[in-house]
Amino acid sequence: MTEKVALDDVLSCTNSVITLINYSIQQANNKNFRDALITARNNLENLQWNIYLINKEKGYYVPAAPAGEADIEQVKQAVSK
Repeated sequence: MTEKVALDDVLSCTNSVITLINYSIQQANNKNFRDALITARNNLENLQWNIYLINKEKGYYVPAAPAGEADIEQVKQAVSK
């Protein structure tokens, strides 16, 4: 297994766990449990960001180019209709 594949797997698993925790937060009716889930989610989101930075630094991930002004205006117009 290459480093890139391993990082992709960790990122994929992290994303899945964040999704499950978000659902659990929505369903929790115990304040302490809910707070613990929120803390866990926040920690995982920090891990997710760090994995992204590693991928970007090593060239495994190249972010999309920023949207141009014309594209932004087109979306604004479509949404405001």
